Amino acid sequence: MAFECRGKTSWSELLGVEKEVAKETVERENPHVTDVEIVLEGTIVPADLVPVCTRVRIWVEESGIVTRVPVVG
Repeated sequence: MAFECRGKTSWSELLGVEKEVAKETVERENPHVTDVEIVLEGTIVPADLVPVCTRVRIWVEESGIVTRVPVVG
């Protein structure tokens, strides 16, 4: 069974951008996302068995720059 989330699901243009700009962009471009997490590289996060269409994790380095393409899930 394929799983599809509504709205924009990936933001490659945010790679290298400051974390707050990235967070605001995700929230503005997909109103279905209600949980945007800023996560420091190296942090261990739990894996989900089922995709979460309301969450985006924004991975950043210590300076606050986005290090991975933010995606819904």
